[in-house]
Amino acid sequence: MTSPQPGFAPSPAQGRRGGSGIALLVIASCQLMVVLDITIVNIALPHIQTSLGFSTESLSWVISAYTLTFGGLLLLGGRSGDILGRRRMFVTGVLLFVAASLLCGLAQNPWELLTARSLQGMGGAIASPTALALIATTFTEGPERNRAFGVFAAVSAGGGAIGLLAGGVLVEWLDWRWIFFVNVPIGLLIALAAPRWIRESERRPGRFDIAGALTSTLGMVSLVYGFIRASEDGWRDPVTFAAFALAVVLLVTFLLVERRSRQPITPLRMFRDRNRAGTYAMMLSLAAAIFGMFFFLTLYVQNVLGFDPLAAGLAFLPLSAVIAAGAGLASQLLPRTGPKPFMVTGGLFAAAGLSWLTQADVDSTYAGSVLGPMLLFGFGMGMEFVSLTLMAVSGVAEHESGAASGVLNATQQVGGSLGLSILVTTFGTASRNEADALLPRFLAEASPQQRAAARRTGELPGVWGDRVLTSGVSAAFVVAAVLAVLAAVIALFVIQVRASDLERLRGGASSGS
Repeated sequence: MTSPQPGFAPSPAQGRRGGSGIALLVIASCQLMVVLDITIVNIALPHIQTSLGFSTESLSWVISAYTLTFGGLLLLGGRSGDILGRRRMFVTGVLLFVAASLLCGLAQNPWELLTARSLQGMGGAIASPTALALIATTFTEGPERNRAFGVFAAVSAGGGAIGLLAGGVLVEWLDWRWIFFVNVPIGLLIALAAPRWIRESERRPGRFDIAGALTSTLGMVSLVYGFIRASEDGWRDPVTFAAFALAVVLLVTFLLVERRSRQPITPLRMFRDRNRAGTYAMMLSLAAAIFGMFFFLTLYVQNVLGFDPLAAGLAFLPLSAVIAAGAGLASQLLPRTGPKPFMVTGGLFAAAGLSWLTQADVDSTYAGSVLGPMLLFGFGMGMEFVSLTLMAVSGVAEHESGAASGVLNATQQVGGSLGLSILVTTFGTASRNEADALLPRFLAEASPQQRAAARRTGELPGVWGDRVLTSGVSAAFVVAAVLAVLAAVIALFVIQVRASDLERLRGGASSGS
């Protein structure tokens, strides 16, 4: 009888045919559940607002409470897996996510839902980075791990589109509360399967960097709040200025804490590697683009094209397929070419798709102005996500893979939150400008009923409102396209393909120690 692999507890999955496949299914299912919950709420927002009495302004926090907590605590979540054991923290995160999902579905007022959404983000922040790190310790470096990362990346990138589809189905056929209740049985199955099919990692002694976690999380929250506040009250608002000032102080403090900490949650030495630093910067830009695409395209297809929740969800289904196709192509060809060609090409494809979307107007159709650019964008993002995922953990010592994956996930969520707040500011400015430009014509041509509706709601009704919305969405897509181009430029001038990287991708060398 052979001894178990050093550093791991024995697992029934070891030596069992198909065990690695089931382990990957468990890990990928968790990631899908966590990522899906970022977008599944979008389609249900109008129903949540009516049911719980949210104001229009406070409704945005239903999304932000999750993404900010998720992104802000991801670094600590990755570190907790290194110290306490990745499988143990994986299960802990999943169970917290399940409990919070149940509370979300049972919420009877706004504060209950926002509190539960924050708890969901905490659970996701523990489960997601440990899930990615478990791939590094479960699968042998080379083709096997490449395929596993390809599946993980496809799930991470495509989960947003699947969330929109699932949200449409659940809201249309059942009730908005089921977008949360559905997580309960899935999460419980994952928590039960993990101890059987995933081996535990070695527990490494250490301390938690609480000061680093608090300053980074609060700094990110303050920065995002500043952008959201600016979109509502303008850049000269004192609270907006105070939020940005506080963010600068907290984030600078975070960097100082990390430099002096003996066991930081973010080892700054990882940023000395130009490829890894470039990867994190690219993820920051691309996450902003993909969050913005989902958010604004959902508004467009429902409010301008008139799709119901189910039809809106189905409209995004092709996006999941092309993301998976792009990720599959990249994972197969990466050992030959390295990630750089896919990083550059993927960013340009995404930028081209977003630029195409800027041409949509009130007379456009789904087939003529949405489907084509959405497929182009999705294929590029599929190539990007698998390349970025592999590059972020390539050559990292095993005991730091949790921290490396945590930074990658954090940049995705922070980039998405920050980027969306910037795009919302762009959207608001363009929408107000368009409304001001249309107002004289509206007053001259509108019926008394339309003018009364405008006075009552403060917004232009009917096709006038559609024009305002479309103008704002187009402006937001312009900024999103610029961010995608920025990612391609970073890949072109920063990322370097080294012989050692190609050797690792082909399974010819082990990771750094």
